[in-house]
Order: sequence, then C-alpha cells, then structure tokens
Amino acid sequence: MHIQPVFLFDLDGTLVDSVYQHVLAWKEALDAEGIELPVWRIHRKIGMSGGLFTNQLLRETGIEISGPLVERLRRNHAEAYRRQADSVRPLPGARELLAWLTQAGIPWAIATSGRMETAAINLAALGVDPNQTPVVTRDQVKYAKPDPDLFLAAAERLGVPIETAIVVGDSIWDMLAAIRCRALAVGLLSGGYGIDELRGAGAFRVYEEPGDLLRHIDEVGGRR
Repeated sequence: MHIQPVFLFDLDGTLVDSVYQHVLAWKEALDAEGIELPVWRIHRKIGMSGGLFTNQLLRETGIEISGPLVERLRRNHAEAYRRQADSVRPLPGARELLAWLTQAGIPWAIATSGRMETAAINLAALGVDPNQTPVVTRDQVKYAKPDPDLFLAAAERLGVPIETAIVVGDSIWDMLAAIRCRALAVGLLSGGYGIDELRGAGAFRVYEEPGDLLRHIDEVGGRR
C-alpha cells in the first residue's frame, strides 16, 4: 500500500527570503533598549519562538529578563519588520513547488514560529491565503520550535499522522522539532545554515532552496 507523504513547511528562510529582514528588525528592537549584540548572534537564533529567542539573547547579555521588556522587544521587532515588508520576496521556486504539490494532490501546510502579525507579510508575498491554506503560527500553540507543537498542529489540521509528514525547514530548530515528532526532516540552505549543521540536527536530505527541492521531489516521496 502506498502511503502518500504530506509536506509541512517552515516559512521564513524556507519559502520566503526574509531571514535577514528579521535579523535587522531584531537588531533595531534590541538597539532601542540599549542592548548591544552582534548581528551574527541574532542570526543564529532565527527560527526559534520569539519568547525563547529573546530569553536566550538576554541571557547572553546578563540583562535581567522581565515580562514588559520581552513584550516591548516583540512589539518593536514586529513594527521594524513591517517597515521592511516591501523587500520580502518568495524564494526561487517556492510558488512553483507549492503549485506542483497542489496539482499532484499532495497535501501541504505551513508551520511558522512567527506570530501572525509578521507571518501575514510573508504569506502575502507568497500569495498564500491563510483562510484557504492550513497555516499554524506561534499564536496557536503552547510552545514553538525547537518543540514540535507547530508541526504536530499542522499535521492535525491536515488530518494525517505526523509520521507521514516531511518537514521542510532552513534552521536547526526546524530539524530538531521534526525529529522530536517523528517526522522526516528536509533542510534548505536558503536561511543561512550550513549543510553539515542541518544534517547534524537531523536532516536526511538537504537542498539549496525550494526550486532545488522541486527538481528532486522524487527523492523525498513526491511523484512526478
């Protein structure tokens, strides 16, 4: 019996070219609070939930973590990101990959650590209507990546066992979350993580970007 896979996609750095916009938005939010952190340290944590992200960053600086500070950082990051909305673009092959899966009758969903306040910008750039496509955001689960809640919720939205899912992401946090919920993990290099890092975190295949995955879709269970 053929078991059809389903695809669960991360959003930032996986389907849309937005990682560095997020990095700069976090940098702006941190600078506004007088928190000095080099950009590379911020980039290494993109893909985590916003709360875990800010907790880790503040832990590194030795600054006392408070609820109001975390909330200001989140709000200022979202505002700074919205100002960069015009520069957010789909990654090469992203729209074509999603269209091919739809045409082939292969279910797919999006699961992002971002809240809808920023995810809406990316979905609009991608041409995805969250009212017609299963989209799970940070607002809808208790814990975000590297916890598996987002992917579990996305599989549930599709009505399939998580074991039939192929999780596609660009960060080690996506790979770790996929492994923890017994899904297969596919890594993309389009978010800035290296091939060895993604494989070390559990990716069984790594491709350059969505278009490269589409060209090799048969390697991960897709049927042309």
